[in-house]
Amino acid sequence: MTVELDPLDARRVRHAPAPLRAFNDAGVLDAADVHVALRLMALGGESDASVTLAAALAVRGPRCGHVYVDLATIRDQATVDEADEPVDLAALPWPAAPDWMRALRRSTLVAVGEGDGAPSPLRLVGTALYLDRYWREERQIAADLRAFGQAAAAGARIDVLADGLRRLFPGQADDSQRLAAASATLRRFAVVAGGPGTGKTTTVARILALLGEQAASTGAPAPLVALAAPTGKAAARLEETVHSEASGLQVEEPIRAQLLAVKASTLHRLLGWRPGSHSRFRHDRSNRLAHDVVIVDESSMVSLSLMARLVEAVRPDARLILVGDPGQLTSIEAGAVLGDIVGPAAGGLLMRPPARRDLERAVGHEVSAHDPPTGAAFTGASFVPATDHVTVTGAPASTGVGDGIVVLDRLHRFGGGIAALATAVRSGDVDATIAALRAGTDDVTWIDVDVAEPDDPDALAAVREGAVAAAHDVMRAAAAGDTTRAIEALGAFRLLCAHRRGAHGATTWRGHVERWLSAEIDGFAAQGEWYVGRPLLVTENDYGLQLYNGDTGVVIAAEEGRVSAAFERRGEIMRLSPTRLDVVDTVYAMTIHKAQGSQFETAAVLLPPASSPILTRELLYTGVTRARTHLIVAGASEAVRAAVLRPVARASGLRSRLWKEG
Repeated sequence: MTVELDPLDARRVRHAPAPLRAFNDAGVLDAADVHVALRLMALGGESDASVTLAAALAVRGPRCGHVYVDLATIRDQATVDEADEPVDLAALPWPAAPDWMRALRRSTLVAVGEGDGAPSPLRLVGTALYLDRYWREERQIAADLRAFGQAAAAGARIDVLADGLRRLFPGQADDSQRLAAASATLRRFAVVAGGPGTGKTTTVARILALLGEQAASTGAPAPLVALAAPTGKAAARLEETVHSEASGLQVEEPIRAQLLAVKASTLHRLLGWRPGSHSRFRHDRSNRLAHDVVIVDESSMVSLSLMARLVEAVRPDARLILVGDPGQLTSIEAGAVLGDIVGPAAGGLLMRPPARRDLERAVGHEVSAHDPPTGAAFTGASFVPATDHVTVTGAPASTGVGDGIVVLDRLHRFGGGIAALATAVRSGDVDATIAALRAGTDDVTWIDVDVAEPDDPDALAAVREGAVAAAHDVMRAAAAGDTTRAIEALGAFRLLCAHRRGAHGATTWRGHVERWLSAEIDGFAAQGEWYVGRPLLVTENDYGLQLYNGDTGVVIAAEEGRVSAAFERRGEIMRLSPTRLDVVDTVYAMTIHKAQGSQFETAAVLLPPASSPILTRELLYTGVTRARTHLIVAGASEAVRAAVLRPVARASGLRSRLWKEG
């Protein structure tokens, strides 16, 4: 059908030539994609319309999380940003693939193949069209990580390591944590991967203790350690966990003091962020970080570009340890880097024989290797046919990337229905997911409705009752000046939404909760913006106040009718005048993206309809695993099935570059 377009819509470029105009009107290309492509063509003197379209699609790719656009499959895989009416993308004027490839190979704006040659704005590798910057970053990360992975850490003492493992993991049934700690001690590059509650950050504390003991055994200075994370909130949590674990470890006091002295920062602060630039830092290949050990938590949130900047800044003789869950939501920017790095090793250890023998000597038992299915590449939590332009086959013989990768597989935080549901979602098993939701366990409640238009107005009673009861508890504690209790109550219940706006969004549901509270509590929020009990969400980093994007707090009654904003930091309460807070929001509901890395006693996950483009397996998995003791999933069965069957599919060649032979 013909859709009437708003002539004042800023998303549309009215002067765009064919065929860009059609793709822009359909919503496949954004105005920015079109403008950049047209400017690029003008600067390069290119007039071929198919090259211009390909350039616009290449610009669109990173905006949608892709590192490149595959011109052989884009016709079938393209999506629209927004559409009020269904759009038949097959009816758009797509160029014939053979003619398209020939036009690109002739263009002076396109470099062809993997050779360096003269710089060009676009790079065509097979049918994959990159912006040159992302091609170079992808190649650089792969080359640097393969170089890190080839060599064992110099001077590692197996006897000292074995003794440390016995003390720090006494009688522990979870052997994967011991293997991860040993691998990180023995290798210059390591990955500690695993889902929520598998003990990743507690393992980090033990790795640091083992590295300190290695240095002490040879009389070397204590290693200079950098702890980092993509967000200030995640960095603060990592530092707190390491300090907390340090107090109970069976180590000498100098080692304990080293752990208590280590500090964490955001990746941007570690690398030396330059104001006015998102991609350039003070530390790079010509000015390396001084640290001997660099550990990065929540690595699944690190984009391709930021990972490139990190890897090049680490000294070649230092250790790099990545920590994270490859099954969680990825960076909002281009790439799915942690998932690409873990790759087929997510299905089991993929170590070369020398690395495996060293590990066996350290842990004192045999360690078995794993061969992935031939012709398969790991994505998310299951093997699927490889689609990258280099195929992974069999166990790696020459690449050392897998020598330090261990996936933690034993849950310590939750069990029962939540664990069963999380496992089913992560494995992409729709039937098992529906069965886990319907199992009727004490810790999982499923409300099979469209949350924006439930047939029964009482269908969401459990959500309403939970939200109101939790808010009541926060307000009572805040009014009594009991800051500790108020902050504890703040983590008892949280509404989690896929979207920020719209009928299924966090902003809308915050309004619902506020209306529920107004109906239940006389004079609710009568004190104005800073009413007692208001739950706060920090939305921008404030390094001066040590508050970070994603931190939560609460408004507390203070002396003489005043109020203060209270936050918890490193186990202590920090009180601030509300006037010192620059950018905060009310947090009765938040997005699943914003909740990443947080935990709540009860999490109510409100799913959008099946047609939502951001409803994915990773989003559902991340939402499900935010709950400690009770999970409410509110969403129609169609939405659940769509989520489980829709893993995040990001075009990237990094996995192939890391895991290919040679």
